[in-house]
Amino acid sequence: MAKVTRSRVGITTYLIPGASLNASANVESLRENIDACVADNEFELILDLSGVGVVNSEALELLLDTQDRLTRVGGQLRVTHANAVITDVLRLTGIAAVVGSLDEDSAPAAEPAPKLGEKRRRIGELMVARGLVTESQVQEALELQQRSGERMAQIMVQKEWLSEKDLLDTLSQQLGLPAVWVRPGVYEPEVARLIDVEMGRRLKVLPLFRVRGVLYLATPDPQSVPSLDAVHDITQLKVKPILASASEILAALDETHADGLNLSEYIGDLENDLELIQAASEDHVAIDEMAAGSPVINLINGLIQRAVADGASDIHIEPTRSRCRIRIRVDGVLYPIMTPPIDVHAALVSRLKVMANLDIAERRLPQDGRIQVVTRRRIVDVRFSSLPGIFGEKVVLRVLDKDRAILDLDRLGMTAANVARFRGLLARSYGLLLVTGPTGSGKTTSLYAAINSLNSSERNIITIEDPVEYQVDGINQNQVKAAIGLTFAKILKHALRQDPDVLLVGEVRERETAEIAVHAALTGHLVLSTLHTNDSIGAVTRMLDMGIEPFLLSSALIGVMAQRLLRTVCRECKTTYVAPPDTLKQFGIKTEERVRLARGRGCAACFDSGYKGRLAIHEIVATDPELQRLIVSNPSKDELDAYMRAREVDSLLDDGIERALKGLTTFEEVMRVAGA
Repeated sequence: MAKVTRSRVGITTYLIPGASLNASANVESLRENIDACVADNEFELILDLSGVGVVNSEALELLLDTQDRLTRVGGQLRVTHANAVITDVLRLTGIAAVVGSLDEDSAPAAEPAPKLGEKRRRIGELMVARGLVTESQVQEALELQQRSGERMAQIMVQKEWLSEKDLLDTLSQQLGLPAVWVRPGVYEPEVARLIDVEMGRRLKVLPLFRVRGVLYLATPDPQSVPSLDAVHDITQLKVKPILASASEILAALDETHADGLNLSEYIGDLENDLELIQAASEDHVAIDEMAAGSPVINLINGLIQRAVADGASDIHIEPTRSRCRIRIRVDGVLYPIMTPPIDVHAALVSRLKVMANLDIAERRLPQDGRIQVVTRRRIVDVRFSSLPGIFGEKVVLRVLDKDRAILDLDRLGMTAANVARFRGLLARSYGLLLVTGPTGSGKTTSLYAAINSLNSSERNIITIEDPVEYQVDGINQNQVKAAIGLTFAKILKHALRQDPDVLLVGEVRERETAEIAVHAALTGHLVLSTLHTNDSIGAVTRMLDMGIEPFLLSSALIGVMAQRLLRTVCRECKTTYVAPPDTLKQFGIKTEERVRLARGRGCAACFDSGYKGRLAIHEIVATDPELQRLIVSNPSKDELDAYMRAREVDSLLDDGIERALKGLTTFEEVMRVAGA
């Protein structure tokens, strides 16, 4: 129980708590001192909060009870030296209007709500009046709102015309509600857990405090009556909305509900943890069976299990000045899942380095390693990569779950026409076939599906990869080891002496590898590889820029496939709507009929994004005599683009639009991924 110092100056009594008022014992100590003051006829009380960092709901109720009690006998309660967090709490709960403050810089109350019958000013008018946006920006946002159905204010934030803080301040003025910056201290963790994390994420709400039967609820949409009703049904409390940023609410939810992974305990004896782990020598760690262990071990195990369950491709563990942020990449987008204290970051990195057989004492240089775990009765490869930063080492774990890998051409999501074109190229006995696209576009998956379709006892297939992501039976797979000089080019030279029929080169990165691949394609081998270009025909320009002779490339290249990955509409929250004519016109769709499109409303299954899962879109160009003559002439990008237009090759954008019209994805997602 924290001591409360009590001193009297004239008719005024000062009460100075020695610790935060977030524990029942400390609140009870303050209550006893207030009772003693009233018993001694001391009715002018000043509560000095200089030693108080945070308060809880019980303390807030005590302030109100004390003010009521003193008012009845002609006295009053005032506070002083409240920090910024407590000042915000007193303001958002309305206690600041009841309990006086001696501080001149205390935060102002929220803008008064419009009186009954008074017309509420529109949000756009308020933004223009405050000089935040222009009239033309408001009009453009309104037009975009009619086409997309999104809120006008959110459109302005997305276009960076308006900051999220300015938006909240304007909404606070319009609705007469307080706005708050959500951070530790402005919510009580026990109250925040009154609703489960799934409901909180779905509705984007966070309970802050519970005072006299009223639940103060942070929300970015205080006019969403269904959300407020849902919280009322769960808590049976009167709900009062408080304006807050959706991103801050989600981050606070992750932090508050992180206890499921023993985050409340974090680190026990770190030396014992690491010593025990180092003693393990098994290649596969069965994490599902590790029920016992330190909080650090349980946290890492839980992270990997969640990543596998959610189909995540990566786990990011990154330190900031005061927190450790953990995010997972699902369907190409990063989602924050928890923010443990920075104190736990070094222990997490050390545990992962031990699992990857790396040097835990080396924190100055980047490190790469490999971890194999057994979860859900299957082996999952995890690639470890660390990068030292100003606040510590950032770690990225690439999760390679071969049970989720698509090794069948017919399951890649290609249209029937593109599957036929791609199979036709793979049926060639020799030549160079390139798959292009940015990092994370599914190129490697397509190549694995290709060699899996070619895999037979009659063919000798050799792969050169960095790293080997999936192990395929019947195929000779080799990993690049640059540290000992085993590069793509060196392995490729020796692979040609192994009597190969099909060669898969993970990536053409430099001239030497490109030259060997081209010569291999000209000497009776089918060579498959990847390249980083924006479209299919750009591969020609890239190869020529590497120094490949045009006459050699024209003879070796049999085709190029460009691809991207689009998020698909979540089946759990999928809804349809009639496409606005302007949207159809924008994408060159000419029809007099009503076109229905699909989109997701957002739910717990899709992290409230409206998307769940991905499909690939493709652009395939097969080399014909006309393209061969064009390559020999060392063409410019404009000449190659003119060739594509003349051949009327379906572009990535065309393929994406076709998928959107079928209700598999949205036009917004197509433009995000394949738009110019």
